[in-house]
Amino acid sequence: MSRFMADCRRWPSDINCSLVIIGEEDEVLRAAAEHAASAHGHEDTPELRQQLREFLEPAEAYTPGPRAQEPLPG
Repeated sequence: MSRFMADCRRWPSDINCSLVIIGEEDEVLRAAAEHAASAHGHEDTPELRQQLREFLEPAEAYTPGPRAQEPLPG
């Protein structure tokens, strides 16, 4: 199975979040949704999980250290 990454460094946030989650797709999606709700105040909805799924990247794309941020899609 492929491994995926959800990287908070990719997006601007009020808390300058640096969390990176790597694992199997369903694991990353579940953990990212829980993190989005608990740390960033989002509601854990099917729509949020779909958006998070679209944001996932291959785990091989991980690099340590700072990362350039992108604007959140509108």
